[in-house]
Amino acid sequence: MKKRLALLNARKATGKTQREAAIALDISEIYLRKLEAGTVAPGRNILLRIERFYGTSMRELFSDIFSLPETPTASMERDALTNGR
Repeated sequence: MKKRLALLNARKATGKTQREAAIALDISEIYLRKLEAGTVAPGRNILLRIERFYGTSMRELFSDIFSLPETPTASMERDALTNGR
């Protein structure tokens, strides 16, 4: 997976360290590091929390997740994330 530069840049724009952002998001610093590195995919609740915290759409912050090839499974996962199911 590739680094999520939009997520990384959103954090840097706030002037917060990974530790400070993780505390504010109520997640571990290691988990935030993995999210920024693109090695883990967040759940819906974390997506929403991050979107609110940075004031940037989850589609922009996690473009790799929302640009998955259209397979039945990918389509269902995308719909579940965006429709709150």
